[in-house]
Amino acid sequence: MLPALDQQRWHLPGPLAPEGLCQAPADSPLPEALLAVLSRRGFNSAKAIAALLDPPAAPPAGRHFPDLAKAVARLKQACSQGEAVAICGDYDADGMTSTALLVGVLQRLGARPVAAIPSRMDDGYGLNAAMVERLAEQGVALLVTVDNGVSALEALVRAEALGVEAILTDHHTIPDPLPPHLALLHPERTPPKSPYRGLAGVGLAYVLAAALCQSLKRADGLQIALNLFCIGTIADMAPLVGVNRRWLIDGLPGLGGSPLAGLQALQRLAGLDEAPLDAQAVGFQIAPRINAVGRLGDPQLVVELLTTDDPDRALDLARDCEALNRQRRDLCSAIEAEAIALLEADGPRRPAFLLLAQNHWHHGVIGIVAARLVERFGLPAALLAGEGQGRLRASVRAPRGFAVDRALQHCAPLLERFGGHPAAGGFTVRAEQVAALHEQLNQLADAWLQQAGQGTPVEPEALLPFAQIDRDFHRQLQRLEPFGIGHPQPVFWSQGCEVASQKLLRGGHLQLELRQGEAGLRAMGWRWQGEANLPGRVDVAYRLALNSWQGEERLQLDLVGLRPSAGGASGSDEVVLKRRDRTYWCRREGAGLVVRNAAGDELTSAEGSSHAHPYVRALIQDAAIALGLVA
Repeated sequence: MLPALDQQRWHLPGPLAPEGLCQAPADSPLPEALLAVLSRRGFNSAKAIAALLDPPAAPPAGRHFPDLAKAVARLKQACSQGEAVAICGDYDADGMTSTALLVGVLQRLGARPVAAIPSRMDDGYGLNAAMVERLAEQGVALLVTVDNGVSALEALVRAEALGVEAILTDHHTIPDPLPPHLALLHPERTPPKSPYRGLAGVGLAYVLAAALCQSLKRADGLQIALNLFCIGTIADMAPLVGVNRRWLIDGLPGLGGSPLAGLQALQRLAGLDEAPLDAQAVGFQIAPRINAVGRLGDPQLVVELLTTDDPDRALDLARDCEALNRQRRDLCSAIEAEAIALLEADGPRRPAFLLLAQNHWHHGVIGIVAARLVERFGLPAALLAGEGQGRLRASVRAPRGFAVDRALQHCAPLLERFGGHPAAGGFTVRAEQVAALHEQLNQLADAWLQQAGQGTPVEPEALLPFAQIDRDFHRQLQRLEPFGIGHPQPVFWSQGCEVASQKLLRGGHLQLELRQGEAGLRAMGWRWQGEANLPGRVDVAYRLALNSWQGEERLQLDLVGLRPSAGGASGSDEVVLKRRDRTYWCRREGAGLVVRNAAGDELTSAEGSSHAHPYVRALIQDAAIALGLVA
């Protein structure tokens, strides 16, 4: 979503002196703009860049997970004796792919795995005592939790009483006390700075499955395990560092040719059967189709889809996923329109914290809509849906800098239950407490806005003239993939771009043809929220994309920010900077620059760099970037 001009808050990167740029390995040169991005991300040596481009192999997992050997030994026994083993997952993409991973591997190794995933609507999150009792009645004497378990104290106490052993694999916060268990695989139980620290639930399932396959000398389960690791890690937005990055680099190239009939069917319905499956395709095409099932349907559908060997059955199940995904899109659009109408009905002034409640909203999708409101308004948002018996259940999302988990902890006396992390969370609240809760959340958001400022932040990482954007630059950019949490796709900016044409497309998307000097590029503002007519010259912040349409490929700018240009194109004689209500004229002078204010007073970069006042130092930095003196 591209916010309107007056909803954007631009923050240009601080300048990097030439000696401040990190150096790429001698045998792997990179363009200066990419080096600027990496320098600002803390990659300050050729060695660090080499490790990003080609991460080291994962160290032996047994040295990092103390209970791994114990877990593998118990599962080997289950495989040799054909035991029933319950794989207890969760209803999000991480939990469903984790479940499918262990079910698929254990089926191949001789065990009789049973998928056990709670209902989002009826059971809520995680393993519960009723599930344990049903599994015990079915003859299950061993259960493995994936993407949950460390908080299932009541359920696992019941399991212990029934003689059911438990192997826990989970990446959520470890409570005190821990529930009874035979073995625990958890990132926090690895050594400090371990490359396994960033694993999601599916990563822990992969560690367990890979160790089991290696112990039994059975490589046939490893490929499907790696395939599902890639899908679940990207879908769960796990940080792409450590072994996550190494295994994705190893696994993504073979994902399009996966032996999983269900993945092949999903690719076909998503129109990806002829294109390689990269992280972006997984994140925007495959993962939503899987997630839609957990939000609106039965998660067992996904487990069967990702474990069946029957192509016809896989295609039928993939069509069910497709139908639920369409339903999810329609629900999100309807709830978003209703939420915006409610906000507009309250007038132009919006609260610092957006809190909206309707009994009929669907619990499975309100988190998606809350995230869209954050994108649109740059404010934290909570959407509440009725839960019955005078209670409402909420999903919360927030811009970077506003800590959802701390905000909910502050409001704990008003809440029945809550949980989350800095960017997202959820809670249950009684209807009579909603007004008081909103008042407290508004106070917290007001204090945050006093420091952060209004609007959606636009934070480009490097200046990139159009003349440098070509297929070779895009190929160099691809060397930095995969992108995701902890290593996002870079945002570049270009200044003084002439708007040669502009068109508002169906769906509210803005299409621009931009020129900078002799170079021209198409730019897309997806779900544009502003007016149709733009000024003649603009600065743009964007991610670089390669768009394929009807067999033709072209480079395209996917806009994340847009503003009236403060000056000419990079390299022009003079540019104009507007800061607050003041205007400055900047020009090059030798290796430095000169800034002139409206009164005619001039300040050189040498004078400004040593100036004590932060405003002046920031002005010199902006002028240097605007004149193209730094990347």
